[in-house]
Amino acid sequence: MPKQVLTDVRLFGVGADLSGNSNKVELQAEVEEKDGTNYRSGGWKEVMGGLASSTITAEGQWEAGDPSKVDDASWSQLGGTGPWTVSPTDAVMGALAYFTLGLRSSYKLGDQVGEIAPWTGKVSGSWPVARGQIAHPPGTARTASGTGTSLQLGAVPAGKRLYAALHVLSVAGTAMPTITARVESDDNSGFTSAATQLTFAGATAAGGQILRTTGSALTDTWWRIAWTITGTAPSFLFAAALGIA
Repeated sequence: MPKQVLTDVRLFGVGADLSGNSNKVELQAEVEEKDGTNYRSGGWKEVMGGLASSTITAEGQWEAGDPSKVDDASWSQLGGTGPWTVSPTDAVMGALAYFTLGLRSSYKLGDQVGEIAPWTGKVSGSWPVARGQIAHPPGTARTASGTGTSLQLGAVPAGKRLYAALHVLSVAGTAMPTITARVESDDNSGFTSAATQLTFAGATAAGGQILRTTGSALTDTWWRIAWTITGTAPSFLFAAALGIA
């Protein structure tokens, strides 16, 4: 990926697309530096990695009055955990994505007279940050059961996990429209012997979920999102990301 100017960063917080209300997004992952220097360190400082942590901070223009707006979403999420996904170059299929399970730890709004009403917020990571790809784009409405495009993420070595984030952004229909998404894997792009590795809980409203595998090795190298939709005249907008960490 070449150097770029940030013009179309996408930010998904639980069940809200905050991209259109954001003009700054920063993701930070770090590991504590623990000093292990001793008399046999050869005169050089010796350090070891301690606890890892991550944060997502964002800011932009304030809006309210709908669950999809930044104020409604931020207020309802404050103090709760859910999936957060950042994509530096839009959220098209296969785009680079970073995501984690995060605690919505702060929310701030307001400024002086004459300014466009701003907001700022912070998310503190509770899981590792997974670096992966967008597995389903947010702008494609789904009205029937189906499968997404396959991604060659590679095998999952022992001690690592496959992480999956799901952001259900809107739900329409009658008779309780429900979407149940799952993660499938195979050793070929045609998915001739697809295996289900993770299954999300059925969703009937906007919201988010994040799952991960157990830590056992998985030899399949191809991955995709699949979904089952029920209800009368259902329609769902959702974004999903997959990654290994």
